[in-house]
Amino acid sequence: MTSNSPRPAQHAPIPVDPDLYPDLAAAGSLAAALAVAAAEQGLNLGAVLSNDSDPLRTAGVTSTTPGREPCWIFIGSESRWFNIDGPCQGVRLLSGSTSDLGELARAAAGWRDGARLREIQVDAAFIEVSELTEAHELGPAEAVTVQWRLLLEGLHQDADRLDLARQTLALAEAASAEPKLRQLYPFTSHWSLHFTTCTGFPYSWDVPFIDPLSDGRYRVCGPSRGTVIGEGDTAAAAIAMVVGALPANCGPAVAGTANDQRQR
Repeated sequence: MTSNSPRPAQHAPIPVDPDLYPDLAAAGSLAAALAVAAAEQGLNLGAVLSNDSDPLRTAGVTSTTPGREPCWIFIGSESRWFNIDGPCQGVRLLSGSTSDLGELARAAAGWRDGARLREIQVDAAFIEVSELTEAHELGPAEAVTVQWRLLLEGLHQDADRLDLARQTLALAEAASAEPKLRQLYPFTSHWSLHFTTCTGFPYSWDVPFIDPLSDGRYRVCGPSRGTVIGEGDTAAAAIAMVVGALPANCGPAVAGTANDQRQR
């Protein structure tokens, strides 16, 4: 399991409710029950992963597709449900919850075999597919384009009620008109506007970011939080400072995480 995968809990095994999970209780583990559900449908999940410290509550399925990490399955405590989580290059692509173990097996098989999210959804309707996750499937350029649009749409909605949102919206609009920044993956944190050179989390911190100030001005910092580049009276001035402090050869955002970039 890589460092970006959701890690199963490490604690003493907790018995499952046999009324909620008779199939798990009979099989002895979630991994075994999932393998049985897959075999009954003629599906191959390979060697289903089991968390030795909690075998009844977690299981994982590896993928044959490069970049896709194992999807992990967790169960509910108070009601019957199986939650699936499949990360790929720092992005949570596969997600959803179901009470049907057979449907869960079909989703895991699709993830293992490299099926597209919409294809997995056809066989397992509980899988959630957003516009952004589909964009990530198509590649970093498409993910950047969709993320910019969604970010601007969200800020437009918030700008009607929050002063800081209006300031951040002004920043985002100015940044989206600047080609050197439009090619990066944008995100906000506490109304600060950030730009990352990778589309997966953890994001990179090699590009300056901008904080809106309570007096209507802007502070440009970075790449570390404690480094102040300067302050500007307008969004355009702040954006110009960011562009002037971009790292050398700052090209389009790439798929993966900041950790991946450090390993290259």
